Amino acid sequence: MSHPNATLTPRTRLRLARLIVEQNWPAAAAAKMFMVAERTARKWAARYRDEGQAGMLDRSSRPHHSPNRTSEPVVRQIVVLRWRHRLGPVQIAGRLGLAASTVHAVLTRCRINRLSRIDRVTGEPLRRYEHPHPGSLIHVDVTKFGNIPDGGGHRFVGRQQGDRNKRATPGLPKGKDYKPLTGKAFLHTVVDDHSRVAYAEIHADERGDTATAVLRRAVAWFREHGVVVERVLSDNGSAYRSFAWRDACTELGITPKRTRPYRPQTNGKVERFHRTLADGWAYARHYQSETERRAALPDWIHFYNHHRAHSALAGQPPITRLTNLPGHHN
Repeated sequence: MSHPNATLTPRTRLRLARLIVEQNWPAAAAAKMFMVAERTARKWAARYRDEGQAGMLDRSSRPHHSPNRTSEPVVRQIVVLRWRHRLGPVQIAGRLGLAASTVHAVLTRCRINRLSRIDRVTGEPLRRYEHPHPGSLIHVDVTKFGNIPDGGGHRFVGRQQGDRNKRATPGLPKGKDYKPLTGKAFLHTVVDDHSRVAYAEIHADERGDTATAVLRRAVAWFREHGVVVERVLSDNGSAYRSFAWRDACTELGITPKRTRPYRPQTNGKVERFHRTLADGWAYARHYQSETERRAALPDWIHFYNHHRAHSALAGQPPITRLTNLPGHHN
């Protein structure tokens, strides 16, 4: 279809070409009548001679050969990562060693680029805030994952085989219906607001003394990386409203803050990290047991901090933002 300001539409091109080819008008005279260049008039006349009326239609401006175009195998890799893992252009580029702009162009061409500026769960526009330096604020929270029975859980082996694996796993307690219970793993997570560097521990509960102990170890871990924690943001769970939590924060010289009730978006960085954690570690592959999955957590945390491209950090891993040298932010 011609653009709105086109001088010649397909019907007008046909009239121009017929004047030259069938009525033997000079190309210059026909061009003057239709107010186009003589070269343009000759072009449409030549197409009319070769192709007839069909030659008057618009043609694609796409080149016949694009030697630098992304190869089809790479395009398939990009599409697979997009659909199976719902990764963004920066994450896909980090995995495949490509430019994020190249990945975005492929996603646009394949019409699967709609997740670039919206939250993948809520569909709302992304609203990002960021504290000025590492340690200015850390986010803490607890997420839960069902333990995996020996042989694998139902997500990978199906419900029936998953139930058989539960019954075959020794030492599991029985519920009210006499079915074995695998229990839950409570993952205590800490994420630095500025750098997105993460720290995580797995425990059997989310009580106040457990959360407090995790906070102490996390603060010490960040200190080893040159980060002095100043504030901590949590939700309104009982562990974070306890006297033990308050006293620990006072002892560590940290200001405790809590989110507004029913407003988890305030703690959005750690909530988003939990989704990344689930996709990249908890449900990333078929684990034969809970012990195997827990053993894989330290390596995944290292990958996340040191190697995984982060879309909020211009494609760089979180560890690159730990520049808390003495006096650097004074």
